[in-house]
Amino acid sequence: MAEIESWRVIKETPYWVAVHKPAGMIVERNPYESPTLEELVVSHLERKRKGPFLGIIHRLDKVTSGIVLMAKKKSTLKQLNRQFQERSVEKVYWALVSGVPKVSETMLSHWLIKDQSNKKALVSEDEVQGAKLAQLRFRILASDNRESLLEIELLTGRYHQIRAQLAAYGHPIIGDAKYDSSADDYSKSIALHARKLTFEDPQKGRRMTLMAPLPKVSWWKPYLEQF
Repeated sequence: MAEIESWRVIKETPYWVAVHKPAGMIVERNPYESPTLEELVVSHLERKRKGPFLGIIHRLDKVTSGIVLMAKKKSTLKQLNRQFQERSVEKVYWALVSGVPKVSETMLSHWLIKDQSNKKALVSEDEVQGAKLAQLRFRILASDNRESLLEIELLTGRYHQIRAQLAAYGHPIIGDAKYDSSADDYSKSIALHARKLTFEDPQKGRRMTLMAPLPKVSWWKPYLEQF
């Protein structure tokens, strides 16, 4: 079982808060799991004021670590939601994958179907009924004969998109047994990290980039000093 880190604040303003979500924790409140990231951030805000507002703008899979942006005011939630819907937010992930891709940089394009019963995305090379187009770009940051560190720019936001597309490409994410039957099942953690988020600050009216440091867990340790 991979180690589980604690959550922490990356940056906070009177209007929004960006936090680091550890792998193994879900974002939204859930009657079957606790604590959730939402609960922990609300508790953090309650130290400053009673009954704070907290709006969920986007989510990460439970097994994924990295940056999550939340709104502290309803007006900010509306503005940031619009940016995500219009795809003006730049989302960059880092992933450790099995093997070495043949090219150092490329774009992947697939059609994905959400398999509700098995809670995974099914990949098709061709458009089929019910499928949604999924696109991403990646480049290799480091590699050896066994694994590669990829930087991924998410161009669309589909269910399990990065996990499903990289597995279909022949380079599944390390630890992701749902998409790689040969992988060790770490259950609560895979080597996928939401590294950077670039958006327009609704109050300042300018683009800003926030970054989540790599988790200090086993599979990221060889890269902590390099990056």
